[in-house]
Amino acid sequence: MVDTAAQSVDSQLFRDVMGHYPTGVVVVTGRAVDGDILAMVVGTFNSVSLEPPLVSFMPMKTSRTFAAMQECTSLCINILGGDQEDIVLTIAQRWQDKLAGIDWFPSPSGDPVLAESVAWIDTRIRDTVEAGDHWIVLCAVENMAVTNPVSPLIFFQGGYGSFVCTSLLARMDHEILPAIHAAHGVRSEVEAMAAAIGCDAAVFTAVSNDEMATVLSVTAPGTDRDGSLANRIPMVPPIGDSFVFAQSGQEQDRWIGKLRGATDDVVEIHRERLRFVRDNGYLCSFLPSEGNAAYREMRDATKQYENGRLTPSEERQIRASIGNTPIDYRVRELNDSEHYDVGSIVLPVRDPSGVYSLTLRLGSLPLGASGATVKEWLARARSVVAALENN
Repeated sequence: MVDTAAQSVDSQLFRDVMGHYPTGVVVVTGRAVDGDILAMVVGTFNSVSLEPPLVSFMPMKTSRTFAAMQECTSLCINILGGDQEDIVLTIAQRWQDKLAGIDWFPSPSGDPVLAESVAWIDTRIRDTVEAGDHWIVLCAVENMAVTNPVSPLIFFQGGYGSFVCTSLLARMDHEILPAIHAAHGVRSEVEAMAAAIGCDAAVFTAVSNDEMATVLSVTAPGTDRDGSLANRIPMVPPIGDSFVFAQSGQEQDRWIGKLRGATDDVVEIHRERLRFVRDNGYLCSFLPSEGNAAYREMRDATKQYENGRLTPSEERQIRASIGNTPIDYRVRELNDSEHYDVGSIVLPVRDPSGVYSLTLRLGSLPLGASGATVKEWLARARSVVAALENN
């Protein structure tokens, strides 16, 4: 008998409604009978039973990878971390050699465990049940471990994201206390610099490879803070180059990759900035004709980010708003006699361990400054950097 009720449900509406319920993202791995390494991204993983310990996942019936996995003696389920979206996309886009170039180590069963995954679960298939256009694969758990206790990667509203609860935010605040103390130890120097230039100044610290937090902020009397950012800022290009330049090439690629669909010209602008700050110790941005008002969309996006508890859809919109800024981030050599509308100046700062984890940012700067004047600002800013690093 035909199920007419099921036939009446619009498939796109079904996707939209189900997309408002988040699911965890895992990579199932195994070894084919011919020795090939198999890997498959799954967004339908669940815990099923405690006694006996059972889990399940639901691959598409058309999955050629799962067809091969049905012959495996064991499978390993990798629970992914919130910063492993790039691995998901890499595996999902490949037809073969899916783990080529991806770090992994063998589980007790010998199946791949992806490096930096939150946890792994060694299983064997106990039963496979037909369910429409999917299979329900029931697996018996044989071994498992948590290897990287970070926020997991989730799929929600058509995109990947991560979830950080309030307690983790509180822990983050505790972890940046040394940076807060260091910045406030030179507050008088920062205030004197801001007053002499007529700008606002802020010190940021890297909370992780994905976020910066303000640990000190001062504004000269009479200065408009149109170009100021929020207290918590996502590291999405152009934000974060003063930190990322000292990271590995892989981390730099991941940072630039946060700009979905960026043109080659835009990518090269950000790569050139990474090279320039490494060689010169500072970066400038330049304002278009609308002046500091050009920062409005970026500023509003960082304010929205600061509110927290964002859906992946909102996170993608924030990334797009930051990345599409009209500010000119192209590297320029400063000519003493030319005049510039400088949007911001950022300088990387080493923490007591010698790591570039802090950033000094000058914003809301006087317009039409000569190159010679901008160089004077840089000299003042470098003296503040020296004070921060010696504090």
